[in-house]
Amino acid sequence: MYFNVFGEKVSKARHKEMVNAQKNRRELIAARLNRRDLFRMGLLTGAGYLVTKGGLSARAQSAPALPVNQPASPQVRPFIEPLPIMPVKEPVHHLSPAPSVDPLPGEGRTRPHQGLALFPPKQFYEVTQKPTILSMSPDLPLQTLWGFDGLVPGPTYAARYGHPVLVRNFNNLPLNDNDGFGMPSATTHLHNGHTPSESDGFPCDFFEPGQFYDQHYPNVLAGILSTHPGTGDINEALSTLWYHDHRVDFTSQNVYKGLAGFYLLFNEFDTGHEHRGFRLPQFPHHDVPMVFADKVFDPEDGKLFFDTFNLDGILGDSFTVNGKVQPFFKVKPRRYRFRWLNVGPSRFYEFFLTDLEDLDAHNRFWVLGNDGNILPRMVHTESVRIGVAERMDVIVDFSNFRGRTIYLENRLIQLSGKGPLPPPGDIAAAGQGNLVLRFDVDDDRVDDDSVPPHLFRGYHLPDTTPEPLVVRSFRFDRLNGQWSINGTFMDCNRPRFTVKQNSVEHWVLTNFSGDWQHPIHIHLEEHQVLSRNRAVTPFRYEISRKDVVKIRQNERLELFFRFRDWTGRYPLHCHNTVHEDHAMMLRWEIQPDGDTNITP
Repeated sequence: MYFNVFGEKVSKARHKEMVNAQKNRRELIAARLNRRDLFRMGLLTGAGYLVTKGGLSARAQSAPALPVNQPASPQVRPFIEPLPIMPVKEPVHHLSPAPSVDPLPGEGRTRPHQGLALFPPKQFYEVTQKPTILSMSPDLPLQTLWGFDGLVPGPTYAARYGHPVLVRNFNNLPLNDNDGFGMPSATTHLHNGHTPSESDGFPCDFFEPGQFYDQHYPNVLAGILSTHPGTGDINEALSTLWYHDHRVDFTSQNVYKGLAGFYLLFNEFDTGHEHRGFRLPQFPHHDVPMVFADKVFDPEDGKLFFDTFNLDGILGDSFTVNGKVQPFFKVKPRRYRFRWLNVGPSRFYEFFLTDLEDLDAHNRFWVLGNDGNILPRMVHTESVRIGVAERMDVIVDFSNFRGRTIYLENRLIQLSGKGPLPPPGDIAAAGQGNLVLRFDVDDDRVDDDSVPPHLFRGYHLPDTTPEPLVVRSFRFDRLNGQWSINGTFMDCNRPRFTVKQNSVEHWVLTNFSGDWQHPIHIHLEEHQVLSRNRAVTPFRYEISRKDVVKIRQNERLELFFRFRDWTGRYPLHCHNTVHEDHAMMLRWEIQPDGDTNITP
């Protein structure tokens, strides 16, 4: 029998058509064409549909929103390999040549460092972006991926507040052979970092193979140069960050190919030790970062496939955790801290803990943090929904599951890049979703000195009562088949608006794109959700500071921002990375003098 990517049966002839169409698309994708090239070559219509000559289209003509022309990936055996744990990145003693405020010879950076003299680095790192050959499953062939230091995901940085670092990125990606997809020019974004503009990984600050780029991460609390001079605001402490390639027009391909990893921040409260500070589970033994990504593999050769012709958003039918397809993880019967990250490109998840021997059980866990931010109190819940680029910091107590097998199951029903189905039909029954990861719980008793979740007290939420200098409105919509913000596409050379440094603003985000949903990310400063559709947010774990916010169908959100410390250019964009590349993103700036443009 033959199937498409959604598990629907298709005829042998139809399957052959889908495979041939996918082969045709792969040839064009390998040529590194971006959205502008596709329009110029006449391969995309004004409505954003792929011209169907030569069997190219990934969409069915009768249902253009659904990529049902995509054949299913090869079947593989689940839960036969252990969950990989990414190594902690080790610093180097020094860099040669020594870092400089101004760009060095051979460096891709074009702007001086803002904070290097104010916050001189105490640690130095070297990381190389390069091709690597890895196994994602023993039932699939070896894959040629791109990784930081040849690792997919990349190594985990364990940084501390008050310890500035400088990371020297070397681009050693292949200049001529991308093995099917990907753009070898790169720029690394520290997602959620309170980072100066030149080190932020702005999408248009990409550098080429053979070059390097020094990124300075001050690791200081927001407000240290403004509202809380000398210290910063402890209530804006960040915890779970991640880094990824952000090359304009090719973010989706390069992240899909492997260029992503975790960057964790600790301080005197979130210490990484369960006997000090907040007393959270010990890093790294019981504090485990997990990267979730859904993938598509070619049904004939088993190679990883990326379909840039699907402008709606790409959904895979193979689920990876830390680069492995459906691994297992042996745990002790105690509390663990898991940092769950969805790198997309387009799928939302709603995770449950499922016991296949007791499908009626309502197994609960605790939400510790949302995106990079620890909550004032943990939230006891049965599930969490994670959009692309969102993180959920959770505490799972396995002491109630001694000697049992528990699955992390995605029960959210999503049939296209538009986003999940609307309620009430959006959640599958227990055992009917995607079993992503298996937990094998030991039977022996162990010590656990981490804090009981119901006793935990975290940071306070900052005040959102100050009057905004301006209320800006942003309309997320489709224009000529591409994704737009206020009717305009991304332009690297033109800022849409300028924020006044050390000011408060409200931003109103409205989804005019119909059934589509968008996870929106704003760089540099985090926001607090003031309202959804002019009402209080319905998500208990969204009463927090965030850097990605989900705009569901036809929603209107109002966000609170306080902009401080750094100046320069930053982006706002949808983090469905396919939408971002086609071209739902804009450039904005912070300067000492701003504007009051209410509809940029």
